Amino acid sequence: MPTPPGARRRLLGYAAPALAALAILSAAACGTGPADTPRITPGTSDHPRTVIVIARDYTFEPPVVDLVPGETVLVQVVNGGLVTHEAVVGPSPVQDAWEAAEAPTASAPPGPTPQVSVEPDLAGLRIVVTSGEREDIAWTVPPSAAGDAGGWFVGCHIPGHWAQGMVVPVRFVGSDGLPLATLATASGDTLRTARREGRSAASR
Repeated sequence: MPTPPGARRRLLGYAAPALAALAILSAAACGTGPADTPRITPGTSDHPRTVIVIARDYTFEPPVVDLVPGETVLVQVVNGGLVTHEAVVGPSPVQDAWEAAEAPTASAPPGPTPQVSVEPDLAGLRIVVTSGEREDIAWTVPPSAAGDAGGWFVGCHIPGHWAQGMVVPVRFVGSDGLPLATLATASGDTLRTARREGRSAASR
């Protein structure tokens, strides 16, 4: 049976937005490089900027976390995985300290996450989140963070999680969204590989 004219107009009306969205996505796919980082309004103590980190089994989203040195942020860590995860924010020495501190808990019996700690100057920011929950922490990025050799990372050091890929780099940017000049920064993949090689060498 032929489609009544009125129904045909309605169908076209529904299809138009979808076609427009498809055209936009197609145009974006034809681009030659990644999208620019949007302009950032640095957070303050009165108005912290929200930074959302999603933990899954076993990865983080987004793949790069943008921070402005000296700003105050509200870090929201959402655990979309089936097990407890954490987000440790800090440079390589902080990541190393938590990895070492949490390693002995690998043999802990089932139950609440064991209490662990590190020296205050190596604590960084640590947020532990159980499955299906969200934790919010207001935190001020150290003004000198961009000058730390080796870069900053967001990592999970619950035993075995880091080795399975739970680390992403921090990118320090200005309020214009452009990356700041920093010392050489390793990617999460580079850092994981270096540590795996170090453990292998130590076992030989």
